[in-house]
Amino acid sequence: MTRKKESLMELRKKMKKKRPKFRRVESWRYKRVKDSWRKARGIDSQTRKKTKSGVKSPNVGYRTPKEVRGLHPSGYEEVRVITKKDLEGLNPKQHAIKISSRLGARKRIPLIDYAQKRGFKILNLGISQRELEELEKMLETSVPELSDEELLDEEELEDLEDFDY
Repeated sequence: MTRKKESLMELRKKMKKKRPKFRRVESWRYKRVKDSWRKARGIDSQTRKKTKSGVKSPNVGYRTPKEVRGLHPSGYEEVRVITKKDLEGLNPKQHAIKISSRLGARKRIPLIDYAQKRGFKILNLGISQRELEELEKMLETSVPELSDEELLDEEELEDLEDFDY
């Protein structure tokens, strides 16, 4: 990570601490009014008029620097991975991977090995390194090396393509 990017990540962290929690007007008063933000539209609403007594509204001034917007706190760009093919064209210095939760341990372990050999940071290992090594030892005796086609069946791939993230 470059020096400029590091300083922007620090700035983003500071900005996030100062940013208020944007709450829907009077959500603290009524149970039926949920907490998620909605724009104030009342004709006499103090929040809509932006008076001192109103609740803070989201606006462009709370935005983080464009270069680091949407990045993982580690500074990497998150990418969801299901098969080894998904790693093609990714840069280990720029991208960190999240392995799909739909993969079980049997298919996950070869994918993790492959990604670590290529130098990728894995954000959701889900288990410690020691547990991973124990699982590998257990699976070495019962499971042969899997190819890309074997990692996911065709039906599973079609289901994943149809699935909206």
